[in-house]
Amino acid sequence: MFRIVSIPGDGIGPEVVAGALEVIDTLAAKHDLEISIEEHLFGGASYDVHGEMLTEDTLDACKKCDAVLLGAVGGHKWENLPHDKKPEAALLKLRKELELFANFRPAKVYDALVDASSLKADVVGGTDFMVIRELTGGIYFGEPRGYDDNRGWNTMVYEHYEVERIARLAFDAAMKRQKRLVSIDKANVLESSQFWRNIVHDVHKDYPEVQLQDMYVDNAAMQIVRDPKQFDVIVTKNLFGDILSDISGMITGSLGMLPSASIGSAHAMYEPIHGSAPDIAGQNKANPIATIASVAMMFEHSFCMKNVSDEIYAAIESALAQGFRTADIAKAGDTIVSTTEMTEAIVANLKAL
Repeated sequence: MFRIVSIPGDGIGPEVVAGALEVIDTLAAKHDLEISIEEHLFGGASYDVHGEMLTEDTLDACKKCDAVLLGAVGGHKWENLPHDKKPEAALLKLRKELELFANFRPAKVYDALVDASSLKADVVGGTDFMVIRELTGGIYFGEPRGYDDNRGWNTMVYEHYEVERIARLAFDAAMKRQKRLVSIDKANVLESSQFWRNIVHDVHKDYPEVQLQDMYVDNAAMQIVRDPKQFDVIVTKNLFGDILSDISGMITGSLGMLPSASIGSAHAMYEPIHGSAPDIAGQNKANPIATIASVAMMFEHSFCMKNVSDEIYAAIESALAQGFRTADIAKAGDTIVSTTEMTEAIVANLKAL
């Protein structure tokens, strides 16, 4: 029995999660899997009902399940709330409470979408790398923090164990791929980055087969756009990873294509990296592929069923090769399909495999 907590969230979250759940139902029937799905409110949707973004009931359910599937949180409706009451603060709290210290964000260009990127096809074609972002430390959680009328302040701090565990996880990931790891920091100006670099190099001694390269974050942003195929696995701090993974996403054509997995020692959460897109919410226009691909990561990392994960990726690839395009990945002359139509195409391909 696999237990999933579904958190559709806000904006387009419910629409893309509905597509992902249809894929899960299809796979459960196809492979005779017993999967229970329990839905909970989160973010603005929870605030409107309960007066809080993350209830103890939702948090408790997330701690007891095998995997959490999250849609998106936030929107204009809740922007004027105090900072610590906003949906994004609840998301940070959920990650912290579940101790999800590692965020996996793949940047893969599907063959059928090589022309969808704003970069030239010969630059992005064949791109396939993984950004591993430290998720529960750094400036997003550091204290002291605050602001007044004259200044604002945040603290970037890392403990030794936080850097060591994310470094080991990154080296392990590199060992399963092309054995190349780029550690991204700003050690020329930040003491916390020199601390980061020292620990990564120390951990490297246990992984002599992996080629390790250091890169400053500003150069990394340029290199991802200039020559993305040079990367295999990237590991970096929370703040830098937040920015670089979005840059990586856009070179593949759309944030609507990219999944993520947030993993800790005992819990895991899977979500698309795009936001709640309130401007198109409820219009059946959103791209469900990032959320469906997040389910693929769930089957690989939480359920240890890489064969099923590979089926999902193959079904997505087939749907794209068949010409199905949501608005975010369409170019002139393409026929644009809805969220449900893209989901139906992927499900049909899953059944045909």
